[in-house]
Amino acid sequence: MRFMLIVLISAFALLGPVAAQDSAADPRASTGGAQTLEDILARQAGQAMDDSFRSDAIGDPARAAPSADQLGTLGGASDPELWRALRYGKADITTQSRGPAAKTLIQDGGMWWLEFRQGPLLTYGSYLLGGTLLLLALFYLIRGRIRIDGEKTGRKIERFKAFERFGHWLLASSFLVLGLTGLISLFGRKVMIPTFGHDAFSTIAIGSKWVHNNISWTFIVALVIIFVVWVVHNLPDRTDLNWLAKGGGIFSKGHPPAKKFNAGQKLIFWSVIILGGSISLTGLSLLFPFDLQLFGPTFAKLNAIGAPGWFGMADLSATLSPQEEMQFAQLWHAIVSLVLIAIVFAHIYIGSVGMEGAFDAMGSGQVEEQWAREHHSLWVDEVTAQKPTTTTKEA
Repeated sequence: MRFMLIVLISAFALLGPVAAQDSAADPRASTGGAQTLEDILARQAGQAMDDSFRSDAIGDPARAAPSADQLGTLGGASDPELWRALRYGKADITTQSRGPAAKTLIQDGGMWWLEFRQGPLLTYGSYLLGGTLLLLALFYLIRGRIRIDGEKTGRKIERFKAFERFGHWLLASSFLVLGLTGLISLFGRKVMIPTFGHDAFSTIAIGSKWVHNNISWTFIVALVIIFVVWVVHNLPDRTDLNWLAKGGGIFSKGHPPAKKFNAGQKLIFWSVIILGGSISLTGLSLLFPFDLQLFGPTFAKLNAIGAPGWFGMADLSATLSPQEEMQFAQLWHAIVSLVLIAIVFAHIYIGSVGMEGAFDAMGSGQVEEQWAREHHSLWVDEVTAQKPTTTTKEA
């Protein structure tokens, strides 16, 4: 009897460290394989984690009776296993809808998208637009209106032809409508509901959505027009470096030589083309949901070149559900639009109250010769060299 007791004590002494090692190797041993508190906290914090212990625990729906695996699911998948299969997109779902999003019944990404849209996007978007308007107001108070320095000649030079001005105003008017209706959709619930009530906001929001979706086609067409008409005049050259180095003459007397478009106008042009093109692309994705997969393939390419590692980040998830594609498209559409609206604020300021004579270029298409010589002297030389009779005396 004493011998048997010694053997049992020795066996427990040998098995104890092994069991401890197994527990240390498997952090979920104490929960029977279920998630631990650390797992839950890591998931809530958005940290990368191996959750195969959950995603793979979906039972076997095809098995209708017990098999040799006595520890497996008896009679098919249990309710918890079914919900895990739904959450990870592994459930066998039969639906009459053939849309790509029909089989995604549970998608966690909606919460972070909603929190970001209602929090940082609204907050920083307000700071961007409000701060831009404030800076422009301060600039006007400090610098005042940029006047024509020399004596006006009374002669006019054709700055833009009718078709060029048509393309500009088509783009400008459509963008202003899109910007206003987009801001209503983005900020309306926070700003308009407390003021006008839910019913009034509902009517305005429905109307804004309809206008926004249909005017978008006008914006895309106008974007193509101004690109074709002006791209050749907006290619960078050496005169742009001199213009930028001197700040365009905004803070000093006299303006650096420039061609038809100076460096500042070229920056506006390429901002509109690039950002406007990006807005148009994501807008098409939102108009035709689930048809354009933009972000998953983009993330895959960024991962392939190691771009996330440049910023100390882990690889981006390139496997996105259809709903996540739409969420990224909506956020990108809104963020880029807010940036472009801020840029257009500055453009409108310079083209109206900020600079004397600037509005005439897009108003009548004819500008004062002295204004043209001060702001675009190289262009005036080109025009007068090619067509000496271009300038005309005002009656």
